[in-house]
Amino acid sequence: MKIHEYQAKKILREFGVTTPQGIACFSVEEAMDAAGKLGGGVWVVKAQIHAGGRGKGGGVKVAKSLDEVKQFAGKILGMTLITHQTGSQGQVVRRLLIEQGAEIRQEFYVGLVVDRGSRRVCLMASSEGGMDIEEVAARTPEKIHKIFIDPITGLSAYDADDIVRKAGFPESVAEEARTVLQGLYRTFDSTDASLVEINPLILTADDHVVALDAKMNFDDNALFRHPEIAALRDLDEEDPAEIEASQYDLSYISLDGNIGCLVNGAGLAMATMDIIKLYGGNPANFLDVGGGATTEKVTEAFKLMLRNPKLQAILVNIFGGIMKCDVIAEGVVAAAREVKLSVPLVVRLEGTNVDLGKRILAESGLPIISAGNMADAAQKAVKAAGPAKASTTEGGI
Repeated sequence: MKIHEYQAKKILREFGVTTPQGIACFSVEEAMDAAGKLGGGVWVVKAQIHAGGRGKGGGVKVAKSLDEVKQFAGKILGMTLITHQTGSQGQVVRRLLIEQGAEIRQEFYVGLVVDRGSRRVCLMASSEGGMDIEEVAARTPEKIHKIFIDPITGLSAYDADDIVRKAGFPESVAEEARTVLQGLYRTFDSTDASLVEINPLILTADDHVVALDAKMNFDDNALFRHPEIAALRDLDEEDPAEIEASQYDLSYISLDGNIGCLVNGAGLAMATMDIIKLYGGNPANFLDVGGGATTEKVTEAFKLMLRNPKLQAILVNIFGGIMKCDVIAEGVVAAAREVKLSVPLVVRLEGTNVDLGKRILAESGLPIISAGNMADAAQKAVKAAGPAKASTTEGGI
């Protein structure tokens, strides 16, 4: 789950991380009131969407008068902001953050993620903070310094000081920078976050370390422990199909292709999408029905996929372990009949009760295209779908 910048900063402040003073707004009038309450002569008007790259897309403006606050707020609110993370469709801006301006002496980058290889939280820091951190990572990765944190001891003062020094923080703020990094790690650990990113973390003109931006994502599986964080979810920022899928315990993500995928297990779903691409096709979605798929879940999965106007075929790829092949076959048949399936359906079954499952499909009287293995299934789905349309959006699962 993702949250907005202003929400992330509120959480960070609870763990001792300094941020600029700011107020979230939903209208131009609220933006003007916020600037008045904050005082000063410089304000930053920031679009609040669940995507990075807002500055390059025109979603962050520095206002040097109240008239400019009004002008920028009116322009940004309601705009469709397109960044490298939103894709070409963009995201409508419904919220703003009005913040006090800050005098920046130097910009740094700090990020925390889970490194699955080491099974530890990885803290990354760099002196090259700002809008082009992706380019820094690609061209000069040696400028990004990493530490893998022991979950028993946490981020020690020794390790924090080491990365502060390597990242190039001046000695005059080394202690404050250490405190900030330790606060960021405590935030990450205590909230079950999957990402904490501060870009930039700045050194101000009066020698203070301040989180000028903040991005936080959370592990959905741990949200039951954090109802106060779950309450921050902004459904306007999410795909309506994905919201509906979550109500049926389906893991669904819309993509830009024309072949729908219904699979049990996230790993198999990823492999299915890969093999579709290998044979020249383009997946229309990631859809994991999990190990306990029922006829109702399969039916809802079909309905979700069929709402995609680009859909030209569906590939069902099931490995029967916990989920038996005969059960999924019955669900597929019932779902296909209920939704009056109008696109070619390719089904590959393997595992427990596979022979019974195949017999159920064969005796259904439906025009189901049976496949013997994954390669066969992918080739048949690509052929049934016809020419794949090129993807126009970046990103993935």
